[in-house]
Amino acid sequence: MKRRSFFKKASLAVASASVLSPFDLLASEQNRSILKNNVGSVKNIIFMVSDGMSIGTLTMADLLLQRREGRRSKWLSLYDEGKVTRALMDTASANALVTDSAAASSAWGGGKRVNNGSLNVNPDGSFNKPILQKFKSAGKSVGCVTSVPVTHATPAGFCVNSASRDNQSDIAVQYLKLEFDVLLGGGTEFFSADKRMDKANLFGQFSQKGYHVVQDRNSLLQTSTSKPLLGVFHEDGLPYTLDVQFNRKLKAEIPSLSEMTRQAINRLKQNKNGFVLQVEGGSVDWAAHANDASALLYEQIAFDEALAEAISFAEQDGETLVIITTDHGNANPGLFSSNDKFDKIQHFQQTNNKVLNSITRNFNAKQVIDYIESAQGIVIKNEEAKDILKHYNQLDSEGLYNPNHLPFKTYAEIQSNYTGISFASTNHSADLVELAMFGPGSESLPQFVKNIDLHNFMLQAAELDR
Repeated sequence: MKRRSFFKKASLAVASASVLSPFDLLASEQNRSILKNNVGSVKNIIFMVSDGMSIGTLTMADLLLQRREGRRSKWLSLYDEGKVTRALMDTASANALVTDSAAASSAWGGGKRVNNGSLNVNPDGSFNKPILQKFKSAGKSVGCVTSVPVTHATPAGFCVNSASRDNQSDIAVQYLKLEFDVLLGGGTEFFSADKRMDKANLFGQFSQKGYHVVQDRNSLLQTSTSKPLLGVFHEDGLPYTLDVQFNRKLKAEIPSLSEMTRQAINRLKQNKNGFVLQVEGGSVDWAAHANDASALLYEQIAFDEALAEAISFAEQDGETLVIITTDHGNANPGLFSSNDKFDKIQHFQQTNNKVLNSITRNFNAKQVIDYIESAQGIVIKNEEAKDILKHYNQLDSEGLYNPNHLPFKTYAEIQSNYTGISFASTNHSADLVELAMFGPGSESLPQFVKNIDLHNFMLQAAELDR
């Protein structure tokens, strides 16, 4: 073919392709089948979600563990040892190339792409039956574990139908009616009578329905019951792992994601028909939105420890498929400087969230400098301290999960000079994301999938499609 002819034909192809919008292309792929062959029978499924995990987050958490403890993360050790099948996954929603967590989880939970903000409700208002309802109806035990409110978007995407992810009070009521076997996380305000707008005592109603209800770490760890289990341990999301680690009171009250995962598995495995469990490191996403590097990496490590619990059980059990992924990238963080700067993260005792909520407009620049040095071991400059303080007079900073309008982005940009970690954004990305599977059925995973494909994959793995 002549060079000019080639480019002419290529131009025509591009022009014709551009007639379809990206959303037309998304909508045409609702019911793709991805299986290369029959998956076979899987008794249990553990679906691990590090919410909002960009590849830089996975990388830096692994580097932090290597440099601090001389070991790899569980996730990357599974790659290193060839124990998982690995793929890339597309994450778009029905109306956007950049998804939110509600639409992303609904793609897995309901098998169809819905608009951002919706939970298993299609653009035309029709419902998609969530996957945990399907597994519950088939006789399996089901549950969700998360480090953010258990009514939040990602667990809810496996459980309920709601036109708005923000209606968490109603989602809590739906949970009561659905009678799932395990619900563990944050979100006290959606269950407590003194916090709910309707003054309904959902804790009491769950107890009356036969649930074992716990609200602190010790009660959870001492739990050994065949009853369904509800554990809600904090208002809103659970405190960040790093802040819990250096606070004796919080350490006694707040269970880790790995502890909740272990207790959930112990409860769910009692069912001879098997179980399906979703485990979400939801705070990974929240820390990424805040460009909070230390919160982000220690939350990813906390997720990794929960993953280790799931893999340990699956290795002993032999009938459990573990799915390991994220719903979307967020903020695209990366390490762009020297080892010695990055190593400072090892010595942080407070997240940026804790630091910025502790500073007030009454601080002067020296007090800001001293506080940050005591909390994080870095010494910022006088002008940088003043730059932080000016936002406390205006309270003009934006960002998701930032109700007090604190200067997270400003401080992250300053902090990057001392840690070598920078962020591209404070929002979700359209990046392809990591997907891996361990256990029976994992060998059938193709190298590229769309988020909606995992719904049918799970049903087929458990032979529910028949």
